[in-house]
Amino acid sequence: MDKIKFNQGIKNAVLICMNIKGEDRVFITTDQETQVIGKALAQESEDTGAQVKLVTLEDYGSRPLTSAPDALVEDIIDFAPTVTFYAASSQEGEVKMRMDFGRKTRLAYEEKGLPRRRHGHMPSITPQLIEQGMTADYIEVNRLTRHVFDLVKDAQSIQVTSTKGSDIIARFNQDYNWNPCHGLYHQPGDWGNLPEGEVFTCPDSVEGILIVDVLGDYFSPKYGVLATPVTFEIQDNLVEKVSCEDEALANEIWDYLNSSENGRRVGEFAIGTNTAITGLTGNLLQDEKIPGIHVAFGNPLGFHTGAKWTSDVHLDVIPTDCTITVDGKILMENGTFNI
Repeated sequence: MDKIKFNQGIKNAVLICMNIKGEDRVFITTDQETQVIGKALAQESEDTGAQVKLVTLEDYGSRPLTSAPDALVEDIIDFAPTVTFYAASSQEGEVKMRMDFGRKTRLAYEEKGLPRRRHGHMPSITPQLIEQGMTADYIEVNRLTRHVFDLVKDAQSIQVTSTKGSDIIARFNQDYNWNPCHGLYHQPGDWGNLPEGEVFTCPDSVEGILIVDVLGDYFSPKYGVLATPVTFEIQDNLVEKVSCEDEALANEIWDYLNSSENGRRVGEFAIGTNTAITGLTGNLLQDEKIPGIHVAFGNPLGFHTGAKWTSDVHLDVIPTDCTITVDGKILMENGTFNI
């Protein structure tokens, strides 16, 4: 571990991204695997004078957890934090739990009439990501993200091609929201992943072929950067075929997508905006912020996008070296922004 970079990444998370001050109350959910990060976030938060509570998921039940433990939600509400962090490893089946966690805490805050909290979401966070994506200049990430947001928020269609053969057309519903995930979460109710840097929405439709090198959810820690790319064939906004030299992996992905209603439906289209990230790590939390695009199948993050349908799965996939054309204008060429 590079202690200097690690400490800088932790400081960025606490002081720059979440803007924690002495008057804040900070609740941190971590797990046994990720305690070094949870404890570092707690110490840096305490150094500001804030009140801090640190808990581990294993205190609330056996992993993987498939729903948010009521006792955890109750502990959060009793502490009434102004800032929360979720910094824990990802296990198979827990994406549903994390969605449930967000929903239950939002509802509980509303029922109690508590001020809205700021939230830093860090599933699958590792020291490597703290030392890399979290040491970015988040003032610059914020600037670029907001600029890209302005360029795409009214887009009718976006074409994406890649050097490996990806070629998709995404079309957009103006009733759905684009969200700028800029990394500076300073106002009550602000929320985002850390490391950060993307804009995302739920597309109205996607057609074409995606050839990807990294998968999300539990596939990320299980497989890292894929030994051989996976190809997704998409028609009428649904995955119709998954193929890979590793047939067992292709079958595993297909079974995952079919494990929940709308699991094969395209639920997210996003553009990464963290230019400090220059290569893949195999960890989705950071890799999805690399300049380029990612698409997710399943849950459309309706609380943010406005989409009315849902799913219990959410599988991000990342192609590399993308060229992005927005309504006929080139936004990115071979992974480099042209703006």
